[in-house]
Amino acid sequence: MIEIEGLTKRFGAVTAVTGLSLKVGKGEVLGFLGPNGAGKSTTMKMVTGYLAPSEGQIRVCGHDVETATIRAQASIGYLSEGAPSYGDMTARQFLAFIAEVRGFKGAEAKARVSAAVEKTEIAPVLDQPIETLSKGFKRRVGLAQAILHDPPVLIMDEPTDGLDPNQKHSVRALIRAMAAEKAIIISTHLLEEVEAICTRAVIIDRGAIVADGTPASLLARSRYHNAVTVVLPEDEANAAAGKLKALGSVAGVEKNPRQDGAVRLTAFPKSGALLIEAVSALAMREKWTVKEMYAEPGRLDEVFRAITTDDAKRAKAARA
Repeated sequence: MIEIEGLTKRFGAVTAVTGLSLKVGKGEVLGFLGPNGAGKSTTMKMVTGYLAPSEGQIRVCGHDVETATIRAQASIGYLSEGAPSYGDMTARQFLAFIAEVRGFKGAEAKARVSAAVEKTEIAPVLDQPIETLSKGFKRRVGLAQAILHDPPVLIMDEPTDGLDPNQKHSVRALIRAMAAEKAIIISTHLLEEVEAICTRAVIIDRGAIVADGTPASLLARSRYHNAVTVVLPEDEANAAAGKLKALGSVAGVEKNPRQDGAVRLTAFPKSGALLIEAVSALAMREKWTVKEMYAEPGRLDEVFRAITTDDAKRAKAARA
């Protein structure tokens, strides 16, 4: 439903996106990740037709974004960064305006607005000027306009930015409910959001894709994948660390004191081996006083840091 081939965008001497190719199919929720300045927002603006690419081609539901712009945009629901709107309008007036822009009239327009209001739970603020709303409600009004016409493609830049935990839960549940019938791209800095709702994650750095896979496959690249953490009293920790290191499937052990006087021991596996059964059996044999024990799926933030460039290195490269 979204096809991107060889996408490049230059701003003078600066190349923001470099030869990016990507396909997103129906039923996919794609988490689009990258450091600040990696090219995420620029890519999304090109996909939605707000920026023209320097090179490459984009098709949305078979429509070329440059040569059939209106047809492509009619297939897209777009929540841009900051969710811009008309602040002096009430939320109701704004959504009625969007419905008219999308070509709906009369009873159908009212039905579309009502459905979007219900899904985004903005009824309590419907008759307030948008400029008076909290950041979270402004974000949800922006989401309501993006889904009002029930588009087959949804592109959202930080959809849960500014939302409290309950609101985040509701929006994520809405995205999951819509996912089967749509192709969805979500740009986010919240790595837990990728694990919560995305079926696939793409990480870009310096305008190019550096990783593409399911969240589980990316977690498997973490050194914490299948690692086991045991929390023990301080007087048992040193001996326990030695016993853990002696296990054949353990590559190494990290020891971290906790403020409550206990010590957290993390055993890292060799080649992604499963450790939990061996560590559990060892703890029972040695009769450790185990306060906590758990296996780790991996840490997406660690994978992200390992394959992307931090801000300082990026700034230094740009100056060079």
